[in-house]
Amino acid sequence: MADVLKHIVIVGGGSAGWMAAAALSRVLPPGTVRVTLIESDSIGTVGVGEATIPDMINFNALLGIDEAEFLKATNGTYKLGIEFHDWGRLGESYLHPFGSHGVDMQGIDFHQYWLAAKRAGAAEDLQDYSLCAVSAKRNKFALPARDPRSVLSHMRYAYHIDATRYARYLRDYAEKRGVVRREGKVVDVAQDDHGITALTLESGQVVEGDFFFDCTGFRALLTDKALGVTFEDWSHWLPCDSAQTVATRREGPLLPYTKATAKTAGWQWRIPTQHRTGNGHIYSSRFMDDDEAERILLDGLDAPMIGEPRKISFRTGRREAMWTKNCIALGLSAGFLEPLESTSLYLIQEGISKFISLFPTGDVPDVVRDEYNTQLRTEFEQVRDFLILHYVATTRDDSPFWNYCRTMDVPESLSRRIALFREAGRIFHYSDELFSKPSWIAVCVGQNVVPERVDPIVASLPAQQVSHSLASMHAAMVKAAEGMPTHEAFLARHGAAIDKTDMLA
Repeated sequence: MADVLKHIVIVGGGSAGWMAAAALSRVLPPGTVRVTLIESDSIGTVGVGEATIPDMINFNALLGIDEAEFLKATNGTYKLGIEFHDWGRLGESYLHPFGSHGVDMQGIDFHQYWLAAKRAGAAEDLQDYSLCAVSAKRNKFALPARDPRSVLSHMRYAYHIDATRYARYLRDYAEKRGVVRREGKVVDVAQDDHGITALTLESGQVVEGDFFFDCTGFRALLTDKALGVTFEDWSHWLPCDSAQTVATRREGPLLPYTKATAKTAGWQWRIPTQHRTGNGHIYSSRFMDDDEAERILLDGLDAPMIGEPRKISFRTGRREAMWTKNCIALGLSAGFLEPLESTSLYLIQEGISKFISLFPTGDVPDVVRDEYNTQLRTEFEQVRDFLILHYVATTRDDSPFWNYCRTMDVPESLSRRIALFREAGRIFHYSDELFSKPSWIAVCVGQNVVPERVDPIVASLPAQQVSHSLASMHAAMVKAAEGMPTHEAFLARHGAAIDKTDMLA
């Protein structure tokens, strides 16, 4: 194998393939490493819409993408969090916002002050101390302020985008920077002791390479079919294995948040982009048949459909190794964790950024590959635990599905966290972990996992002092939100798509 990589081949397009192509074309010095992407127009991609998390801003910054241009190209909108309906108890809802709740004081987490005031009957709901949540519920939006003294500095946001348009945008970006796209299906994979050496296309063309990315979706053409990497199934913790999806016309206010509504055997999402709304019903086929799942999807729509519902089947879990020999699996080839907290693009992004930070020599040292796999396995497991939390932290007993979720055994890493919060009100953030303490607290409290004890230091403070501080914070956030433009008005000035004629495209 060569001392340096000379040719990287990406198999599969979609978000994963073109994100990899765009990032590599940006960071690799021109003329040093060739990048080729192979995809077939006859193979479809998954998804009618995509919700993201704030880390997408970092990826766009790496690519040097202008935000307004990005929003126009993807029909994107802003996202301040996710609103959950019927997850803890039927009829209840809460918002998991980006950013923090309140302000930590004297080295003690804000939620401890909130707990003390709530027990004294002198506090609003936890989400009412988040500027993102306060703004989202009023359908308002503004960019964060750079001045840390401003209440607007607490704004944190992500995007809703059209996934197909996003891949098309990144393809244009990558091809302008030298990435070569080859049309065709891979029908044979040649290997030697070091890994994959060449791919044969349906046309008979042979594409040789030093390093390969498998972005072929659930098929995992290279990772599974050629290299035989085993899949670790997590469906006993995340039992949903099917989805019915459809887009609808956009009608009504353009909301700056995703909606996730729990159903009898899963949940339904609503992702608003500028020209349409992405809808999907994720469910467990062990507890619900496809016809009923489709009916629930259609009953939950708020506007006319664009096209017909489409079913997607999947398994939750991940590959035992994402990097095997000279091949990395990205996106659905690497694993699938349902889109409950919008982490799909983030995990692709992490797979790319970790590769760049460990960029190998041509012989691909084992220690480099092992470090990559260790870090990606940890990322997947931490996200997995956070998703499981939504299911196990429920008191619903109205269906077999929720009875299963409420009583199932969970990973020890998660059960320990839940117990620590319930017993002592403590959440700790581990190094490089995606979800912050406020995120864990938002879901726990939102689904009625409330600590039995308040921090003793906070408990010793005068109740009036604590309630006054919280009232001041809440008032400042309400005032700031009321002064913002509506989400749609802000977007019209900062990234509305120019062509409004393709709403059904």
